[in-house]
Amino acid sequence: MTASTESARPLPLKGVRVLDISQVMAGPYACMLLADLGADVVKIEPPEGDQTRGAMGFKMKGPDSMGFLNMNRNKRSVTLDLKSEAGKHVLLRMAKEADILIENYRPGAMKRLGMDYETLSAINPALVYVSISGFGQSGPWSERPGFDLMAQAMSGVMSVTGYADGPPVKAGVPVADIGCALFAVYGALSAYIGAKASGRGQYVDASLFDSALAFSVWDTCEYWGTGREPTPLGTSNRMSAPYQAVKASDGYFVMGATNQKLWTKLCTLLERPDLLAEERFGSVALRLANREELIDSLERSFAQDTTEHWIDRMLAAGIPAGPILTYPQAFNSEHGKHRKMRIEIEHPNEGSVPNIGFAVKLLGTPQEVRHPPPLLGQHIDEVMAEYGIGAAELRALADAGAFGEKRTKASA
Repeated sequence: MTASTESARPLPLKGVRVLDISQVMAGPYACMLLADLGADVVKIEPPEGDQTRGAMGFKMKGPDSMGFLNMNRNKRSVTLDLKSEAGKHVLLRMAKEADILIENYRPGAMKRLGMDYETLSAINPALVYVSISGFGQSGPWSERPGFDLMAQAMSGVMSVTGYADGPPVKAGVPVADIGCALFAVYGALSAYIGAKASGRGQYVDASLFDSALAFSVWDTCEYWGTGREPTPLGTSNRMSAPYQAVKASDGYFVMGATNQKLWTKLCTLLERPDLLAEERFGSVALRLANREELIDSLERSFAQDTTEHWIDRMLAAGIPAGPILTYPQAFNSEHGKHRKMRIEIEHPNEGSVPNIGFAVKLLGTPQEVRHPPPLLGQHIDEVMAEYGIGAAELRALADAGAFGEKRTKASA
């Protein structure tokens, strides 16, 4: 295949129509992933806009936060007042031709609006309808408001984060939110592929709670396998030792000797035949059982030189090791730059805006930024025209409050 033919291939989701009726993180992030892969994502916002537009404390040139600008590229924005009959009319019209709809209203809210799966699937049987919530659409906790912090706490994630006998600690990144976004995309695309074959879409119920629990493979296996309740381990691992942050003369670095071959290499590198001969450290299971004594003994050797020294020597010996970097260091590293994990987007208000790059690279159809994060309601006229709504009908809908009060006044 020639380069010109390769570059002419469309992105894999080109032509897939997605309605993004979500705010804040999990829903918008899921929809951005679909948009990055070529889907036509229309962001349906309340007239006041996605809450995240103004959520961050630091000042931008325009009204939108850096958080919003990093979760909404490649989308177009339409404001709809779904409490108005005119707004509902427009959404029903759009849903009739959509392939995927993603919403994260409180369970039951879309049904009260008359926009639930049963209603929309009746007019579009192939529709894939994804609901994202804190605790799922059913169960005794389903009505609770759902945020990443609550999902981490109630799923068990916080019970194994931090150090033993310390205060509760959440994961430093929103694992429940981002995990739910990933599972929602997995469910949406699976259902979409099924719909292409059968002509029938389906309902996808994704929750932060379920997603956080699904990440707990090692912890849950320890509990089910031993009956012991998992506890915080700091940076160490439940299944192997040594595999954690260790202290050198100038600070900490991470390393792992997770099998007997690597353990032998490590002891040889450190010139510690005593460790190899020590019965307490003779197997992975024994090293785990005596992990604290093991790390104390290793750190006596690591204290003799710097993190850079040990990392270089261990990598040369084939032992996994690495520095503990800050975000600026990670993005500015040669590897971070090579992987293009910081990209720049030209925005009409902000100028050049940094965005986190594409986490998965498609070499046959490389992703690109086709649209900057949209201004609030920026694409109403454009999108409505695509649904056959002409100027006269658009004015009537605006006057009826379909797009919110500001648009109604603007149409006068």
